[in-house]
Amino acid sequence: MFPSVLFLLLVPHALLASRQAAVISPQDPVLRIGSSLTATCTLSPELGLHASTLYWALNGMSLSSSTYSLVSPDTLSVTLHNLSGSRQQSGDNLVCHGADGHVLAGSCLYVGIPPEKPVNLTCWSHNTKDLSCRWSPGGRGETHVRTKYTLKYKLRWYGREKECEIYSTGKHRYSCYIPRNLALFTPYEIWVEAANQLGSATSDIITLDVLDVVTTDPPASVHVSRVGDLEDQLTVRWASPPELKDILFQAKYQIRYRLEDSAEWKVVDDVGNQTSCRLAGLRPGTVYFVQVRCNPVGIYGSRKPGIWSDWSHPAAASTPSNKRLQSGSCDPKPGEQNSTLRRELKQFFGWARKHASGCSGMSIKLYDQWRVWLQKTHRTRNQVGKQNPSPSLSSFHYLC
Repeated sequence: MFPSVLFLLLVPHALLASRQAAVISPQDPVLRIGSSLTATCTLSPELGLHASTLYWALNGMSLSSSTYSLVSPDTLSVTLHNLSGSRQQSGDNLVCHGADGHVLAGSCLYVGIPPEKPVNLTCWSHNTKDLSCRWSPGGRGETHVRTKYTLKYKLRWYGREKECEIYSTGKHRYSCYIPRNLALFTPYEIWVEAANQLGSATSDIITLDVLDVVTTDPPASVHVSRVGDLEDQLTVRWASPPELKDILFQAKYQIRYRLEDSAEWKVVDDVGNQTSCRLAGLRPGTVYFVQVRCNPVGIYGSRKPGIWSDWSHPAAASTPSNKRLQSGSCDPKPGEQNSTLRRELKQFFGWARKHASGCSGMSIKLYDQWRVWLQKTHRTRNQVGKQNPSPSLSSFHYLC
């Protein structure tokens, strides 16, 4: 499993010229963490060297002579206790050197632990025809020696055992992809086996129907736009995921949105199966970021919901500003200002009567009383805004 030729790639070319100069035993051992090892370096008689002139090194660091033992004129041993896990899966390099520093022989030590039971096995399908699965190594995860993970699956009540063949590498190396030939309406049993030269372990078996683990790509073409001149509303529109257009299903969607300068997202849960939604109760003159995700339900009549997709790429838009006084502009006439305020508050009260609970008694008379007070204060609308700040994110509402 671990050919000693790997070691030869890591040491000077002098080793190639003196491969028969000496032999280390055991060659390329696999050991458990915490164990001890005694290795010997036996010289070839043709060299005419005495073993007492040799020295040992591990990963390029000379080992203390107190760990050596002269077995015979041509054999020197070294004993290592309480071995730590290998620094790399290609093994730790144990080398026997001549007095002049030349490499006489080498061996790779593989020190690790048996694998533990893989955990967190989950699977999903993008189109009911494929299946992707991922898992996590059990226990501490790192075994320090090369460990093979094999995902296996079979139909629950019949069928032969199969192995997944397309494994990911790098960051997502604990995952596998089954691209085709999956049965529908019949559950699968799926599990992962882990094995190395120190032992093996098997995950718990999960049972699933492909129709119950369908997910999609995030909704495409997400657009956010203003609703005319309404200062507190934005419209969100998106397209259904294209990969499921040939499948009988209903999708439900979620929207989340946040202020440009905030990390707090507000989620709209009950968007349903429609592909547009109007957000209301927003702050005027503010940039919002919006994302949408999809959950396919009712795939071919399945009663179970699917799996939420990732969130779409953020789309952004700003609500119209309610500030009429801009730098370098002229003050509006009092009549124009009052007319604008009255129109805006009529829109607000109309929305509040329709959608806000406990506000059925609100009327335009309340606005007239407020206007009288406003005129008496002789303050601009911006100053009033400071006394009555915009609502917080927790008080926002939406209209779908």
